[in-house]
Amino acid sequence: MRGVFVTGTDTSVGKTAVSAALMVRYRGARYWKPIQTGPEDDTTTVLRLSSSPAREAAWLHGVRLGDPASPHLAAKRAGIRIDLPFLTAVVRETEFSWIVEGAGGALVPVNESDLMVHLMERLGLPVVIVARTTLGTINHTLLTIEAVRARRLTVAGVVMVGEPDADNHAAIEQYGQVAILGEMPRFHPLTPAGLAEWAGAHLDSENRLAEFLA
Repeated sequence: MRGVFVTGTDTSVGKTAVSAALMVRYRGARYWKPIQTGPEDDTTTVLRLSSSPAREAAWLHGVRLGDPASPHLAAKRAGIRIDLPFLTAVVRETEFSWIVEGAGGALVPVNESDLMVHLMERLGLPVVIVARTTLGTINHTLLTIEAVRARRLTVAGVVMVGEPDADNHAAIEQYGQVAILGEMPRFHPLTPAGLAEWAGAHLDSENRLAEFLA
């Protein structure tokens, strides 16, 4: 597969907005949310924010669970088991470039034995980590980087979300030995126009992801 896998240091950190921004920045890539929990539909949100046509820009195959819980728990409550080989079998044979968004963080459980990072392993994509800019982000981001690299996956970069913090930015770059691909503000409101303007001007300005997505 070609593309990137978007994970976060936590839930609700901004993965979906960053995924939409990547769709704007790298037109032609396709979006996929393999596992969705909770009442919101992130695929619809990404397509709306990136002004992308659904049929051409998204892969709708996946697990959809309405319970706003960890995938393993939401699946258990629904009476099913999330099977990673089945989930990834079809998409691995495609020729598109993918922006794949995970659920929760890298170590969130998917079933009784697999974690989200095992889904990343099966896909083998470079990983974009979405992190907060606020206090605690250095520890959370470095832990996520370590968990991803422990599976011999490439960390393609980090996107920080929130009020800019130069010290946290510098610390993550230094101690994580990773590039910061952009610092996304908390948009109020979050609109397709505002996101597109930011993505075009500030996301991956050095084209580090072009080898995976262009």
